[in-house]
Amino acid sequence: MNFGQSFRLAVKSLMTSKMRSLLTMLGIIIGVAAVIIITSLGNGMQNYMNDQFEEMGSNLVQAQVYLTGSSLDVKADDMYALVEKYPQYLSGVTPYNSIQGTVRQGSDEFKRTSVYGVGETFYNVNKNTIMTGSSLGKGRFLSYVDVEREMAVCVIGSYLEQEAFGGDALGKTLTVSGAPFTVVGVLDQSGDSSEGSSDDCIYIPYTQANRLGGSQWYVLYMFTSTDRSTAAAAKGIVENRLFKAYHDTDYYVVLTSAEMMDAMDSMVNLLMAILTLIAAISLLVGGIGIMNIMLVSVTERTREIGIRKSLGAKGRDIRSQFIIEAGTTSAIGGGIGIVLGIIMANAITNVIALVLGTGNDGFVAMPTLQGIAVAFGVSVAIGILFGYLPANKAAKLNPIDALRYD
Repeated sequence: MNFGQSFRLAVKSLMTSKMRSLLTMLGIIIGVAAVIIITSLGNGMQNYMNDQFEEMGSNLVQAQVYLTGSSLDVKADDMYALVEKYPQYLSGVTPYNSIQGTVRQGSDEFKRTSVYGVGETFYNVNKNTIMTGSSLGKGRFLSYVDVEREMAVCVIGSYLEQEAFGGDALGKTLTVSGAPFTVVGVLDQSGDSSEGSSDDCIYIPYTQANRLGGSQWYVLYMFTSTDRSTAAAAKGIVENRLFKAYHDTDYYVVLTSAEMMDAMDSMVNLLMAILTLIAAISLLVGGIGIMNIMLVSVTERTREIGIRKSLGAKGRDIRSQFIIEAGTTSAIGGGIGIVLGIIMANAITNVIALVLGTGNDGFVAMPTLQGIAVAFGVSVAIGILFGYLPANKAAKLNPIDALRYD
């Protein structure tokens, strides 16, 4: 009996008892679908994060400096001096300070609004974007004079403008930790414009942020290199300056955009690998289910095996027939699991897009041909592997005993 005949016989056997066949495939279907969904989410997450980093710029260098409260601590002026000293590598720098303060406008309180202290170079005039990727929609950004003179001005996100000022915020006032700030600029919507999102934010001069009590144990400096090719050299310059101040690498961390992207990709890959291994347990359970049903099938078809052997069928023919049947069962289950996984991945994409309000330009769970091929191949391999024991049992049956079986 050739492969084609064995395959048709296997399909006929599966169609004879549809419900039992479906239940046999269930573990494979769930396992393959879970693997497809997880790999799709992992690819979508990596692409989404990489896009976000690209918006921030591939020439971004971040330095987080831990404060010691001594004369060793570097100041913002030291970082500005570094940019002036190496203009061929560094094009700008700004402190980036986070504040835990209460934001109010009239009687309304905004508890989840993020408040950041930044310098004027946080905004790129040529690109009309800030370092985190958002565009300036109305008014202006903070200027050198605002920072130097500690002016009480701010730039706010689109959510805050709509909720606090009804869409007309320029020239209006709100308070941060009781201190009044005049709105001089509004950012375009970059998220879903909801409470606590990237659109629920305020940027004030970092000199004001220091006065209001920003982060006391560390300060973040955001540098921009002249272009992507000089980012590594710019990082080295910043590290050398900080080491000269502290004489110890434990007091600071300096990362480029590329390194941050690589670090995030590594974490996502590790997480996806763990989740995929967990999903693979379903494939293992599915394989055990196939082996169990195939053992039952061998018992039910003992007399048929005896007749075939008495007519000249060899053990390898019987073995190959049952192995092909097990492989066919797992292959069909794997195919159903792939279709189900792709449908679920697309559904998850739509749900995330709806929640984040990002539309087609945001997070997209992307199944890959490689991931689909691997999931299908593994499902077939598991069917063949777990089908070998029942197939071998059938091949070793004594034809005389098999014919007497009732």
